[in-house]
Amino acid sequence: MFNLYKDVNKHVHFIGIGGISMSGLAEVLLSNGYKVSGSDRDSSTLTDKLESQGAKVYIGHSADNVIGSDLVVYTAAIAESNPELQKARELSIPLMDRAEFLGSIMKGYERGIAVSGTHGKTTVTSMVSMVLLHAKVDPTIMVGGVLDAIDGNVKVGKSDYFVTEACEYKRSFLKFNPNVGIILNIDADHLDYYKDITEIEDTFVDFTKLIPSNGLLIGCGDDERVVSVVNRANCPKILYGIDNGNILASNIEFDELGLPSFDVHKDGVFLDRFTLSVPGKHNVLNSLSAIALGIFLGIDINVIKEGLTLFHGTHRRFEKKGVKDGVEVIDDYAHHPAEIKATIEAVKNYPHKKVYCIFQPHTYTRTITLFDEFAESFNGLDNLVLTDIYAAREKDTGIVSSKMLSEAVKNNGVNCTYIKDFSDILSYLKGELKEGDLLVTMGAGDVYKIGENFLNL
Repeated sequence: MFNLYKDVNKHVHFIGIGGISMSGLAEVLLSNGYKVSGSDRDSSTLTDKLESQGAKVYIGHSADNVIGSDLVVYTAAIAESNPELQKARELSIPLMDRAEFLGSIMKGYERGIAVSGTHGKTTVTSMVSMVLLHAKVDPTIMVGGVLDAIDGNVKVGKSDYFVTEACEYKRSFLKFNPNVGIILNIDADHLDYYKDITEIEDTFVDFTKLIPSNGLLIGCGDDERVVSVVNRANCPKILYGIDNGNILASNIEFDELGLPSFDVHKDGVFLDRFTLSVPGKHNVLNSLSAIALGIFLGIDINVIKEGLTLFHGTHRRFEKKGVKDGVEVIDDYAHHPAEIKATIEAVKNYPHKKVYCIFQPHTYTRTITLFDEFAESFNGLDNLVLTDIYAAREKDTGIVSSKMLSEAVKNNGVNCTYIKDFSDILSYLKGELKEGDLLVTMGAGDVYKIGENFLNL
């Protein structure tokens, strides 16, 4: 087991150091005096930042890169054939996967806060971070996106608070050591790994078993599967929601930009009226989890309220990219039917004449396993364009395509067009968009480039 404070002066090598989580772990080590090296396929702003802090970054993978390391950390995306992984085994260098390594670091903090759920982890981790920062708690933060308040995806604090996202993919979060666990929602996803939704739910039950008797499990009372998991947990627990929970939001109103204000009650007692700086009803729910945490930690309700108001979103989460010729461009990471519906609901309350949405499906497995749900998730849009599926870690077997999904979406009454190339999509937009329209790029791949290219025309 790696110990952050006892293993100082050792050399840790990261295979895939440019990833959002791996780069954060590397930065934590650098801040604690470790020698850090790592490799990745390409350089990026994250690898450049690590190099400026003293890390040795190799572009490309080579067996020689791991020589002299005391520990090698790798991600789930690294293949067994990777030469650095093979060389580490040959030299008997200790190996840890990313989740296990993060869990080991987490063990050194009295208040490890793990934010889990199928959707919304990055947003809620950021909301929690803003509350803790405003309370001057000085937490260590690892978030799966770029948060302007910490100028990146990681902040190394000096307190016993550690905040991180906890992903259920491949049961990664079962290697964590949380004192507080948050479950936002449980949906069918990652069905390239899980057999069905029941297996996913059972995995969240296992997650609750990690929380000690002096900790807390916070769950969404409006999600039936979350309630089922929370009811089976043996640790202290609390529910939040709009319709069900100990902590409830009511009298929700939206301003002209779709930003919500709402009353919050705890066990029937009025606490305060909150206003958020991010749009959507789903963010009301998200903020309730951060409010529940703040109350548990003894943070003054006014500090919680102000901290949430200071949160203006993370990059790629309903991110306002700019305006060109009266057309505003927004980018969102939504890549699951539930996330798409939440984003479209937020768009409805946002000022616009017509909405043009460009959606890039993410992975063939997710597209085929949730095909019917995707086909029904775009209701309410004026115009939808589908790009080709972003393969990520998968290969195209021909079993599903964006063209097939486009036909299914049209059969549900949405004006949908399939356009293969980004350049052709841009040409289409130039002929369609008018002043007052809203362009929304949506997906977990590189679809954001379309919006950026439109702004640069």
